[in-house]
Amino acid sequence: MIAARMRVIGDPNRIRILDQLRDGELSVSEITERLGTSQQNASKHLGILLRAGIVSRRKEGTSSLYRVADDGVFALCEQVCGGIQDQLTELTDLVGGRR
Repeated sequence: MIAARMRVIGDPNRIRILDQLRDGELSVSEITERLGTSQQNASKHLGILLRAGIVSRRKEGTSSLYRVADDGVFALCEQVCGGIQDQLTELTDLVGGRR
């Protein structure tokens, strides 16, 4: 289950979608516009996130609004990003030290 969840949130497009949803719910068209992607592509990735229980959906008229259902996903992303930032800092220091 852990590996499956990591695969779901490990896709760059889904990370970008989750980042857009950080401040609240958005429609598919709003996500599409913000990310500069197709509605089909955004809907596909939102469906994967929905099936995994990471986002939830509600209908409002003809629109579907998505929001993050599991805020723990942000803590996980922050930990991973922090680790990557540490690695980048170390690499930068190494490269900078060799000049």
